[in-house]
Formats: sequence, C-alpha cells, structure tokens
Amino acid sequence: MDAQQTGDGGGKEFQRVADELRTRMTDGTYPMRSFLPSQRDLAEEFEVSRDTVQRALRELAGEGWIESRQGSGSRVIKTQRIQSSTPKASRSRHGATLGPLISEAFEQPEVTLDVYTLTSESLDAHIRLQVERIRGGLILPQRISLRMLLPDVQQTLPYPQVKDAPEDARPRERLRAITERHTESLRVLLSDLRTERLVDAVEVQIRHAPLVPAFKLYLLNGVEALHGMYEVVGRPMALDAGEVVDALDVLGLGATLTHHVKDADLNSPGSVFVDSMQSWFDSVWHLLAH
Repeated sequence: MDAQQTGDGGGKEFQRVADELRTRMTDGTYPMRSFLPSQRDLAEEFEVSRDTVQRALRELAGEGWIESRQGSGSRVIKTQRIQSSTPKASRSRHGATLGPLISEAFEQPEVTLDVYTLTSESLDAHIRLQVERIRGGLILPQRISLRMLLPDVQQTLPYPQVKDAPEDARPRERLRAITERHTESLRVLLSDLRTERLVDAVEVQIRHAPLVPAFKLYLLNGVEALHGMYEVVGRPMALDAGEVVDALDVLGLGATLTHHVKDADLNSPGSVFVDSMQSWFDSVWHLLAH
C-alpha cells in the first residue's frame, strides 16, 4: 500500500520526518526566517501522509523550531547557533553552524570524537551526513574513533517531566527511546563503514555516567571543543496515542554552542579550554562511567 494512503501519523514515521527537518534547520538548509516546503511537498518527499507531516510540524512548533500560520506556511524561528572566535565556524554560507565543523573534523585521516550529551540525536544526524560523504568518495578517513558519554539510564532525571505530574514516567521513557534509537543508528552507520571496507578502523564506545547533563560537549580531533548549556523550557510534548502534555524539557539541537580551538600557545584561552574539557571528559570516562 502506498505510504500516502496508510494514515501513518500515529507511527514512528513522524519522528523520522521531524528528525530530518531538525537536521536541515541546524545545518543551514532551512535558515532562520525561511519557510519550510509545503505540507504537500514534504509528504511527497518523505513518502508519508499529510497527517504524518502535520504531526511532525506540531512537534517542531512545540519545541520552538517553527511557527505555523494558516495560509502562510511554517517559518523557521530557531536554528543551531555557534559563537566562535575563529573564522572556521563561518565558512558555511548560512553562517555559523555545527555541520561545517563536523565536516572539517571528518576530512582528517584520523577522526576522534569525544561527546557528552543528554541524547545522541544531534550526533546521529551529523554522522549520517559524513557517512554519505564517505560512501560518495568525497572524503577518505582511515580511522574513526567515537567515545560518547550519556547519563545513567537507572537514575531519575529532572527533565523531561510533566509539569503537574513529575512522577509520570512517560517523558523519561520517551527520552530513553529517542536515545536508544539514535545510539543504535550511530553504531550501525559507523560499523557498516568498516564492514564495507570504506574505513580501515572504526571504534565506537558508549558509556553511561551518574550525572545529569547541564551542558553538551563535542571534542573534535583533540583540538576543537564545542560547548553549550542546556536551557530548561516549558513546552507541549506529544506522548502515547497523540496525547499532548505540558512538559519541562531542555533545548538540545537548538542550544547555542561556543567554539574553542587549541593552538600553538598552550596558555591561550582556546588551548586552556580544550585541554580542561578533555581532562574533564577523560576523568569521567575512566573513573565514573560504565
């Protein structure tokens, strides 16, 4: 049966659509104040029903990514912002975005990524783009090493939660499902590069630490750091069977990141920041994480 006729808005397809639209807004494909394609065009592109597209757009509106008005479409009102003291972050024609920095990291023969985050959603989106570049022969890394720190799944996190019912476990179960989906996607994407003999060596390690992430951190090839605080926000959240609740959550994909670069001066602000964040990551990785 054609996907457009299945009425799949209640399934997982809307998450696939929402994930891809978030990626496009963070990498500059849909810049600030631009309009998304029409619902009809999105339904045709993703081969899903209009109901599925509408559900994805409602989720993005609830997260503060877009605003939708009857008759005028959906306009982007939030993107990934990076504040940097180096011109490298501004090479994209759309301005400072995460995509070009990840792309530059993957253009090296040896790629090392140390990531501390609440979920693996952002990283999954950007790694997927790099895998496409590798398969297309545009870049040829010889070794890829990923270490990712996530919060311990056994601990009770303060977010996400239902505002008036913090004991409701469904938002945390939703968070766990999102994390597991993107973590498994990362494992498969990178291990397939080794299986297909496109990259000589691939190592993916994921550990969990008994910490509540107040920030996200990317350490790229030991010389660059991207750091951003999670901002707690109130927003509508869609749960099981389309139920929408008022929830407390954090901004991840749309959070502002600061960009720091290690240089020849070991005492420069960039070098000190990168080295201190690397030391922090290594200490948690070896002494707290499992």
